[in-house]
Amino acid sequence: MPLNVVLVEPEIPQNTGNIARTCVLTGSRLHLVKPLGFSIDEKYVKRAGLDYWPLLDLTVYDNLEQFLEQNKGKKFYLATTKARKYYHDVKYEDNSYILFGKETAGLPKWLIEKYYEDCIRIPMHEVISTRSLNLSNSVAIVLYEALRQLGFPNMK
Repeated sequence: MPLNVVLVEPEIPQNTGNIARTCVLTGSRLHLVKPLGFSIDEKYVKRAGLDYWPLLDLTVYDNLEQFLEQNKGKKFYLATTKARKYYHDVKYEDNSYILFGKETAGLPKWLIEKYYEDCIRIPMHEVISTRSLNLSNSVAIVLYEALRQLGFPNMK
């Protein structure tokens, strides 16, 4: 079963396009939770995703509540700088969902509190503790660790 990348209220079209391309090339599904900071028809999203958009397994939700309701009972991992566990410390499951927040604010505090035991972080140098990696880089790092743990299913 594929992994699921969830972008909650992404703001930068180029990041989403890059993530869409990564999802296609890893056999992962992409879930976008509105509001989006752009239209998925924008040339910047399409340019970053190149000609991969027709191959993308994409689901778009009107809001976070709709996403949570439609995916009730699924295994979630939440990427946040506020987690105590590192992304490589958890055991990823087939068909799990890895959630990432918007570029300027991350995931909502209430969501992090609700799923705190399933929150993960990427280690970063402490020099700039208020900043984090680019969203598309973060998705690639975490997604490839999950795929590694699962034996890179259907990949060569």
